[in-house]
Amino acid sequence: MAKVTIIGATGNVGMFAAHAISSFPEVKEILLYGREGRESLLKGISQDFVDSFAARGIDTRINWTTCLEEIAGSEVVVITAGSPRVAGQDRMDLALGNARVIAPMAQTIGTVAPRTKILVVTNPVDVMTCVARKYSGLKPNQVFGLGTHLDSMRLKSLIASYFKVHVSEVHTRIVGEHGDSMVPLWSATTIGGIKISNLPAFSHLPVQEIIESVKTSGQLIIKNKGSTVYGPGEAIASLVKTVLGDENRILTVSAYIKSEVHGIGDVCIGVPARINRHGAFPIAIRIDESEVIAFRESVEKIRSNTQKILSSLEEQEK
Repeated sequence: MAKVTIIGATGNVGMFAAHAISSFPEVKEILLYGREGRESLLKGISQDFVDSFAARGIDTRINWTTCLEEIAGSEVVVITAGSPRVAGQDRMDLALGNARVIAPMAQTIGTVAPRTKILVVTNPVDVMTCVARKYSGLKPNQVFGLGTHLDSMRLKSLIASYFKVHVSEVHTRIVGEHGDSMVPLWSATTIGGIKISNLPAFSHLPVQEIIESVKTSGQLIIKNKGSTVYGPGEAIASLVKTVLGDENRILTVSAYIKSEVHGIGDVCIGVPARINRHGAFPIAIRIDESEVIAFRESVEKIRSNTQKILSSLEEQEK
């Protein structure tokens, strides 16, 4: 029975993720963490959860805190803290400000909860995952980010809709940056176990239109309703469930790779990884040459931005 901590629990995504996670039988306690000054809000959220649990007939414990040291004993720590995107803003615009929030948090987490798994949601998620990995001092498999997990689910849904099949019949994934340089792996996409390129209808698939829809989905939701909540919240919950259930599922998350994709690595980026109770373990894959080229470009972009942010943090420390 596990303890799960949500950092940034007063935000919409953190709140909904906590609600989704609360239904898992493996979870015995959810700890909501918020910054000082948010005590009343945290207390109110907690009481609301207690009522929800009573209505659902579950006995999960809910606690809240503004003291980060109380995360000790957490099996998973979900980090949603930081500035969210607003309409018209690129995820990378948030990098330095959010890194200044994530770095000290990760340092404390690594000290008080050295056996935990950190799931980073804060954007730009690939860069923030690297920041959390470095400053926590935890093993690479213990720190991973939401990455392109939700992007892959969005692509899966669009393909299922086009081919008029149940979404469970589609297997696909997007690798690379959670952002503009993301790379759809058409070479690894199947419908009903059949490679998508072997289906005659594939030649009519509006590929560019679909990928553009995936890339702009979050921005459109933010424009129309102010923030993305349910999609990210459920995606977070599914990853937490995979860890706690020791499921060994292969999902596409932001993880540290050495050379698993055609010798490309030394960066945290969206890749297929086997996820279990010990964390996320990237798997070696081979993809089409055009996908390799696009993935390499995405890696270079993330590596460059990550180095800039880490250098800025080091200068700040000096």
